[in-house]
Amino acid sequence: MAQDMSSSDKPAKCNGASHSAAGAGRIVVVFQGGGALGAYQAGVYQALHESGIEPDWVIGTSIGAINASLIAGNAPEERLPALEAFWRRVSKHQLPLGVDASVWQSMSFAHTVSCGIPGFFSPNLWAHLGGHIKLGAESAGYYSTEPLKQTLEDLVDFERINRGGPRLTIGAALVRTSQMRYFDSRDTPLDARHIMASGALPPAFPAVRIDGELYWDGGILSNTPAEAIFDDYPRFDSLVFAVHLWNPVGREPETMWDVAHRQKDVQYSSRIANHIARQSQTHRLRHVIEELSDLLPQDVLARTRVQELVAHGCPTRMHIVRLMAPSLDHDDQTKDVDFSASGIQRRWSAGYAHAMRAIERAPWQGTFDSLDGVVLHELGEDWQVKAADHVAPIAPTKARPATPTAATRARAP
Repeated sequence: MAQDMSSSDKPAKCNGASHSAAGAGRIVVVFQGGGALGAYQAGVYQALHESGIEPDWVIGTSIGAINASLIAGNAPEERLPALEAFWRRVSKHQLPLGVDASVWQSMSFAHTVSCGIPGFFSPNLWAHLGGHIKLGAESAGYYSTEPLKQTLEDLVDFERINRGGPRLTIGAALVRTSQMRYFDSRDTPLDARHIMASGALPPAFPAVRIDGELYWDGGILSNTPAEAIFDDYPRFDSLVFAVHLWNPVGREPETMWDVAHRQKDVQYSSRIANHIARQSQTHRLRHVIEELSDLLPQDVLARTRVQELVAHGCPTRMHIVRLMAPSLDHDDQTKDVDFSASGIQRRWSAGYAHAMRAIERAPWQGTFDSLDGVVLHELGEDWQVKAADHVAPIAPTKARPATPTAATRARAP
């Protein structure tokens, strides 16, 4: 069944976690939705894979759900080839010589709108006959995502996912009640429908029916599915790579075109900062309870009521490494449908470079306040750690010497 119980509804249950290659407990990767911007996530995974860091749990919404399924639905040695195969299928021709990049971007956008993307979506001509034409609930969209279904079935081994490979969680919006639902391979078998539902962004794509209910793209409610981690039960020490595609910070718009671009960034960057701040405060209180319980006399600690209260404590720590896709030249409101080969390559390479920098610095290996249960690390001029009540810089680490091919190592179709 889909997850629908918040961790705040019950006493804390905490577990240790086996140490990973990154040395910080369970490895979790969280992918935002963002269409063509998702190539950045593929680059991030490539860096993790080459560094021997494989996820125990992958969470995604929309394009993030597609990338997540390609990772969870393949053996470790096949994950990168599967990502490459998908992005090769959906990529468009390279920028022709002599054509201005901004002009080509406009031409590419027009072609995508009119013709769709092979292996992803194709036009639904019936939807253009009029707004009141009855198409049926599962066909009411300007495009059909049947091509995506075939692509997923070709590249994703859902049996592997459902046999207990890396845990996969997919976010989708329940159309009837406007509730966010997380479909989790730990609790229910997943198939291509769950991935398609997570990416069914209206009005472009039709809703997908699962167990009698219709679902839309989870991004319309929560494009950054980080709450799935915070609400998980039981809790584990975790190192979380939160891979964001939409920048929450941007300049003031001066034209209507700027407004449309900034509006998308604001809408789809979601409320991750608020989520982390709230969870930092909540988890700090859990650590306070845990430390206070150690100070209680045994006769007091043995009381039933005291045990019930102490159960709300928790010593686990979550390190959140936030990676942000960069803005490219000529980015505007159409950037999420920029499936050009050059755009995919540049975003993929950026994801690889950012993740490699994070892995080299490994800021989660620093020293932290014993009360900080959620610690945020962000990539700026230097790595910084942000907890509930403070922002303190981490001492920079010396990067490993670059190999002769480091600058060209990132792969993309």
